[in-house]
Formats: sequence, C-alpha cells, structure tokens
Amino acid sequence: MAGLDQLINAFTTLLVTTDPPGLAPIFLGLTAGMNRAERRQTALRGTIIGFFILAVFAVTGAGLLSLLGISLPAFRIAGGLLLFFIGFEMIFEKRQDRKEKASETAITRDHIHNLAVFPLAIPLISGPGAISATILLAGNFPAPLERIQLLGVIAVVFAIIFAALVIADRLDRILGQTGRAIMTRLLGVLLSALAVQFVIDGLRATLTVYSGP
Repeated sequence: MAGLDQLINAFTTLLVTTDPPGLAPIFLGLTAGMNRAERRQTALRGTIIGFFILAVFAVTGAGLLSLLGISLPAFRIAGGLLLFFIGFEMIFEKRQDRKEKASETAITRDHIHNLAVFPLAIPLISGPGAISATILLAGNFPAPLERIQLLGVIAVVFAIIFAALVIADRLDRILGQTGRAIMTRLLGVLLSALAVQFVIDGLRATLTVYSGP
C-alpha cells in the first residue's frame, strides 16, 4: 500500500493542476443563462467525464508509455517541465486567460449543448497538465492496490471540483478578483516546486541507469 506522504503528494498535485477555484468563474461564464438545476447537471456530467479520462490514464499510463518506447524517467522530466510551465502561467495569470479564451471559442462555435464534454471536461478540468500529472503519479503507484488508492485520490479531487462548480457563484463572490489572484499565485508556486521535484526524480533515475556497471 502507498504511504500517507505519497497520497498527500498525489492529492496536492492533482488539486493544483485541476485548479477548482480557477474553474469557478469560467464555469459561470460557460453556463450563463442556465438555471441552477441545469448548471448542476452540467457540472456533474463534466466532472464524471473528466474523472474517467484521468482514471484511464492512471490505469494505462505506464503501459502506454511502454508501448511508445518512452521510459518513466524520461516522462518524469518532460512532464515535470510541462507542469513547471503551467505553474509559471499560474503565477503570472497566463493560464486563466488561456482557459477563458478556450471557453469563448466553444461558445462561438455553438458547442454550448456539449460544453460538459468540451471545454469543461476537456481541456479545462482534465487538460494536458492533469493528464501528465496522472501518468507521472501512476509511476509511484505500480501495484494494483496502490492504483486503486490513486483512483480514490482522483475521486476525492473530482468531488472537490464538483462542489466548487456547484457553489461557483458563491465561491466567486467570496474570493473576488483579488482572492482568486492570490490563491492562483500560491498554487502556482506550489505546483512549480512539485514540478521541479519530478524533474529531479527523473534525472536521478536516468543517472542511476547510465552510471551502472
């Protein structure tokens, strides 16, 4: 079984990469004109689809890498660099602008009836950063029982995402623009640190392989 520190690390990484507080104002914009029941249904469908996307990568991620001939240390380095870039965007508020542009594109292309799939589930919730983080974390949970624990962590994170979307209007009022900016920057710094750790672990594993007898 995975240790408590592993579970906390996985929870923190996934929570930061999915960014529930940052999703709240975008979700409000996407669902403008919907009543509360329709908004709740959209949030539920989007989070369920997003969960299954990450669950698939959590279960098959390592096998997919092996099929493509990509070593886990190499993916740790590449994934860590990608997560660092996302953390950098969060610190300087570039990621929020990009998410808002994605939501605007979806509306103008008449995807409003399918917004639970696009852009809510993909790429706003289960985007490249969350998928990369899930594959990286799956490498730390190799045993079947540990994978089940990882799926449990993902489920908890998505329960938080669903709650954030359901109370999006209240959450947006409580945080305000200043609160969102502060929280996004703090989460960005935390994600950057986690990303650097992924890169260090990847480099250490690579050096161990090539420095062998």
